[in-house]
Amino acid sequence: MLLEAPFTEAKIRALEVGQMVEISGLVYTGRDAVHKYLHDGGKPPVNLINSIVYHCGPVVVQERGKWVVKAAGPTTSIREEPYQGPLMEQYKIRGVIGKGGMGPKTLEYCRKVGSVYFHAIGGAAQVLAEKVVAVEGVHMLEEFGSPEAIWEFRVERFPVVVTMDSHGRSLHEDVQAVSQAALDRLV
Repeated sequence: MLLEAPFTEAKIRALEVGQMVEISGLVYTGRDAVHKYLHDGGKPPVNLINSIVYHCGPVVVQERGKWVVKAAGPTTSIREEPYQGPLMEQYKIRGVIGKGGMGPKTLEYCRKVGSVYFHAIGGAAQVLAEKVVAVEGVHMLEEFGSPEAIWEFRVERFPVVVTMDSHGRSLHEDVQAVSQAALDRLV
């Protein structure tokens, strides 16, 4: 399924766990430093309302006066668990892209706010970089450095899977339950 900007609550609430999605539009990167900064009261340098935030520390270089993304793989999302839910609510963040999933606090905010968690494929940083068709801006580069800055990526058909939806379902919880049952049978 193709999910194109604008990323409205209605579009997001129509998504379900397990659905493969290709995102087209503007996404913002954000890692540990940005999440903590915003959580502690810092003001975002971009409009996060109805946005998608990508847990990514990209490799970006300047070529002929413009930014070019060389690698854009997801980073582990669970580190943002203390911050993600409240930021989703405050800024109406409609989607978060990362890897490894997030916990029950973020899942509850997905349901409450009308947001989803998208899983991007780890280990495919160069392939995912090809889906970034333009870098439209970079913010907080001096404060946080390149991997932690907020990068504005224009993406086309960026491949992800919905693993936490706005209906309170989590593929991560399902996998954990199946794994625990298998372990219990073995022990």
